[in-house]
Amino acid sequence: MSFDGRSYLGLFPPPEYSLRWYERFFSDAYYLQGLKTSLIIAIIATVVSTTIGVSAAIGLDRYQGIGKQALESLFLSPLVVPAVVIGFALLMFFAALGIFDGFTRLLGGHLIITFPYTVRTTLAGLVGIRKSLTEAAMNLGATEGQAFWDVTFPLARTGIVAGSVFAFAFSMDDVAVSLFLTSPQTYTLPVAMISMMRTNFDLTIAAAAVILMTFTLCLIIILDWVIGLDKIIGKGVYRS
Repeated sequence: MSFDGRSYLGLFPPPEYSLRWYERFFSDAYYLQGLKTSLIIAIIATVVSTTIGVSAAIGLDRYQGIGKQALESLFLSPLVVPAVVIGFALLMFFAALGIFDGFTRLLGGHLIITFPYTVRTTLAGLVGIRKSLTEAAMNLGATEGQAFWDVTFPLARTGIVAGSVFAFAFSMDDVAVSLFLTSPQTYTLPVAMISMMRTNFDLTIAAAAVILMTFTLCLIIILDWVIGLDKIIGKGVYRS
């Protein structure tokens, strides 16, 4: 559809092919503003959620007291709560605090929905690391910090990177939460697509959808090339 040369939505396959819809996308200030906002929000949300998520995962992995399961469930709860519910709840929360800036609200919402992915994948990586590896490093003279950076972190790096990629991809593609938190001046690309579907539908939306999918596909390809999807899925356990 995005390569359809016709000016209307017709039967497939199209009689002619064209890049006109991609040209229109990259010349449309409305779409470009949405793409710019999506990229900025996704990058900031990924960096912040990865930093906080890794710290939370390390704390959960080391904590063996009462309530560990409850804390883990709390951190992962945005994965099971419908995105529409999260979006509406955040809208009411920000309104109660008097926060009406679209960028601030979007960033807060995207941190909520990306944080669980960084926690979950980092936890999965940490669980597969035998504590005896860290103990052996400390027995050989390493401090606790050195043992973490020289032993634990390299082994858990796969999960951390995977969580970051998932966070970026879900932030770029989010619609439900962003719909509640955008402002007329600050909106993401998926929200711009929804808006144009209602007011000025044409196949530029198909081109925008392909561009969004291309971002995600490129991330997966890079992830497979650098790390390997089999390692992300998880094969085996690090053993002493």
